[in-house]
Amino acid sequence: QVHLVESGGGLVQAGGSLRLSCAASGSIFSVNAMGWYRQAPGKQRELVARITRSGTTNYYADYADSVKGRFTISRDNAKNTVYLQMNSLKPEDTAVYYCSAESTRGTVSWGQGTQVTVSS
Repeated sequence: QVHLVESGGGLVQAGGSLRLSCAASGSIFSVNAMGWYRQAPGKQRELVARITRSGTTNYYADYADSVKGRFTISRDNAKNTVYLQMNSLKPEDTAVYYCSAESTRGTVSWGQGTQVTVSS
């Protein structure tokens, strides 16, 4: 089982930046992919960014069209942490952001979420 703890959310003005962090513990050696999802009030949870292992040492990232060019997902394997750098934030980015971890068996773990609010 993978335990995930998010941090870094907060209130920021439009055009500003935030960096979210997700620290992983537990059965982290079985993790194949980690990602960030978000859920706004009255909306379904949606994928923001995902980073997936390819081979032994390579990783590739996918992004939602709405955040391409503005958000960057990265990993620090030594710290067992995944980050989401969010630049040029817009009010429509306001949501609770959740970290996820997918095992090689397809099991998905979730963090408790961190609130991101972008003012006009």
